Amino acid sequence: MRTFSKRAAAAAALTSLWSFQALAADLPYLDDRSDAAAVVRSLYNAVSRKEYARAWDYFGEAKPAKDFAEFAKGYEATERVEVETGAVSSDGAAGSIFYSIPVAIRAVDKDGTEKVFAGCYTARQVNGAIQEPPFTPIQLEKGALKPAEGNLSDALPKQCGDAPPEETDAVLDLATKTFAASHKAQCDIARKGEGAIQSYKISYHNKSDAADTPASEARLFRFFCQMGAYNETHVYYLWNEADGLNEQHFAAPELDIHYEGDNPDGKLESVNVIGYRSENALVNSSFDEKTLTITSHAKWRGVGDASSDGNWLFRDGAFALVRYDVDASYDGEINPETVLDYNSAP
Repeated sequence: MRTFSKRAAAAAALTSLWSFQALAADLPYLDDRSDAAAVVRSLYNAVSRKEYARAWDYFGEAKPAKDFAEFAKGYEATERVEVETGAVSSDGAAGSIFYSIPVAIRAVDKDGTEKVFAGCYTARQVNGAIQEPPFTPIQLEKGALKPAEGNLSDALPKQCGDAPPEETDAVLDLATKTFAASHKAQCDIARKGEGAIQSYKISYHNKSDAADTPASEARLFRFFCQMGAYNETHVYYLWNEADGLNEQHFAAPELDIHYEGDNPDGKLESVNVIGYRSENALVNSSFDEKTLTITSHAKWRGVGDASSDGNWLFRDGAFALVRYDVDASYDGEINPETVLDYNSAP
């Protein structure tokens, strides 16, 4: 009798999730004009993708070169540009807001030569309420970068402009940058908007805490990774003051599934747990702030009659697998069976 593992059974259903990887071999497209720092990142994304007309368009009336041909020629030896932006400061003036953006870049030439530059960009946002068509988004006014040494974080200016920088969420920024660096080959790191990033604060006590010990605080971040026809995946990061930021890997059972006649569409005979593995992404997942539980629901095919569901409970500062349900029968009915349960009363 042939054995079907849960991983093999789910592979076909999740195939479309991995199709994005072929596209991600190239630098993902980023055209984000929602804030001044995003415009700078979009500028260098366009340069790295050799989309010089788009890069040119991020500047307003004051262009960085006398004409487009000269602008494009300035990047003809550049293979790619890595960029890091700092805390943005702003100053309002007569219907506009001017932003000062600390910037550090690493320019990599086609021959492999690397050079670091750092300095400040100025961007302008015209009040949208007083504009008439065509609408003008945030545009770059000027940039002044000088050669620098070291890594981008060290080269990045602490402040640009006279106004104090806007408050930022340093932990969220760290998590976002870490996710982008670690998962650019498998995830859609350029995705913005609702659902791209979910952030949570968790207040908790460890079992070893004394009765009068103040509660500890953790930060949980969920990042959208990929989307298929009926599944999407998420990557999680957990931060606390003691351990810093760590990508989360979730325990999951390895399943040995048997069908009558070795046919997955036939009668389900048995589902056995034969070990455990670690997953660095969860499918169709969410975090419940009341129960401190992450749940996942992976559909093995679109109708959802075959699937797997996991529950990971946050306790003692970490997530632990407490329940796992599997519906391994392709029979058109929703009838999961529990293969692991440490969460229910006996």
